[in-house]
Amino acid sequence: MTKNMADALWRVVSGFLVTVFVLAFAGCSSSSSPSLTQTPPVNPIGPNLTQVSSDPYSVAPGQHATEVEPHAVANGSTVVAAFQTGRIAPGGATDIGWATSTDGGTTWSHGFLPGLTTGEGTGPYDAASDPAVAYDAKHGVWMIASLPLSNTSQTPAVAVSRSTDGGFTWQNPVSVEPTAVSSDKNWIVCDSWAASPHYGNCYMEWDDPNSGDLILMSTSADGGLTWGGATPTIGFAHGIGGQPLVQPNGTVVVPILTSAMSAFSSSDGGASWTTPVTIADVQVHGDAGGIRSGPLPSAAVDGAGMVWVVWEDCRFRSSCSTNDLVYSTSTDGVTWSAVTRIPIDDITSTVDHFIPGIGIDSATSGASAHVAIHYYYYSQSACTVSTCQLIVGYISSANGGTTWNSPVAITGPMQIGWLPNSQNGLMVGDYIATVFNNGVPHGVFAVATANSGTMFNEAMYTGQGLTVAKAGRQLSSAGDRPLHKLSDKIERERPEKGVIPPSRHKARRSAK
Repeated sequence: MTKNMADALWRVVSGFLVTVFVLAFAGCSSSSSPSLTQTPPVNPIGPNLTQVSSDPYSVAPGQHATEVEPHAVANGSTVVAAFQTGRIAPGGATDIGWATSTDGGTTWSHGFLPGLTTGEGTGPYDAASDPAVAYDAKHGVWMIASLPLSNTSQTPAVAVSRSTDGGFTWQNPVSVEPTAVSSDKNWIVCDSWAASPHYGNCYMEWDDPNSGDLILMSTSADGGLTWGGATPTIGFAHGIGGQPLVQPNGTVVVPILTSAMSAFSSSDGGASWTTPVTIADVQVHGDAGGIRSGPLPSAAVDGAGMVWVVWEDCRFRSSCSTNDLVYSTSTDGVTWSAVTRIPIDDITSTVDHFIPGIGIDSATSGASAHVAIHYYYYSQSACTVSTCQLIVGYISSANGGTTWNSPVAITGPMQIGWLPNSQNGLMVGDYIATVFNNGVPHGVFAVATANSGTMFNEAMYTGQGLTVAKAGRQLSSAGDRPLHKLSDKIERERPEKGVIPPSRHKARRSAK
């Protein structure tokens, strides 16, 4: 893997302007409710967590007993998740793991993709990275996309592993672009809207680090068996971390990080892709403790085609001191709403929020949309690798973001030193999973406990008992721990007050 690959994200991030906002926060009182700085349960593995997988590999150079970077998709009562297993510090993992539930996330089967890596034993590649899941309703096929990595030979841009039995047996991978030698940060989606003119198309996005993160797309119309040639956007745009989404009319919208948060689209079934439009500038500060994090987008679409994009951002904090989670929405991928803060806690708090994963119930939309977000946070942003306390949080809205329910802590605090290394920081992943299954939100996320000597203890978990409660009310599911009573007020983007030089960014994250 080249240095260009290792530094892909931060070639983009290093050009951002970080803007300072000093806002007066009205209508959110912390005097009558506990603060987010309140200590969660001591044990990271609480009683409402279910483990869905663990790392069985002890082959070098993988860091044994580590699983990171989950994604998941739901269809009916089935949830399929994928994640890196046996994280390799310079990039990728020993293999890609999968976990499948057919009872709404209560029980899980799990395993590891065949034909992909030498670490698993049946594949040709040294490692694999960046798993993403899709379901093709027309062809009845589950897919897991990943990036194969090789130290000695050329590799395809992206590999796709297929399952035709509901996510329990996986075929050897299909190469999306066999002639490509450089790729990063792929994502996959399928058009499963029965009334769409492009029903059954699946779309892959990735970027080419050797060409300055050139954005590329490919389309399959046969359940992922074959893929079209790599297609750039109009104008040959550059970016990283795109997450394609399909609207009910068949339009594909791809939020992506360029020199700002941006989006491009296709209305002709992937034959052509527009030039990205700007959603908003990205304003971030470096997260503490040496954790690997950055403002990659997390995106979802509601039942009427409204696209949501969520990312970490510090514009609402004095001196850009901590990151909030913020979002913007669009009905067409061209015109976007003002950046809106998700009011997890008071803007004067010390809480730092990052690595969000948004899910929306596709049976809901507009002012009645059910939105759920899992994320990681520190109670204190000014911490070090020895003092940072990492927690998985959850927040939801039952009315399309007009109001938000009280957030809850899903895990107890994790020590940063329990996490495996990557080339640009200690790692839980570049993204986190949230899906809806028959109206119930589910997250899949990495949780670590204390190391056993030199061996890690980091695996994939899901939370039980979460709901999207009536807006403005505290979640009442057994075991959900309310952290802060929120008002109904949300903050929206205000004019700039000043600029922090781009040198404040710490370029330590890579995309693999």
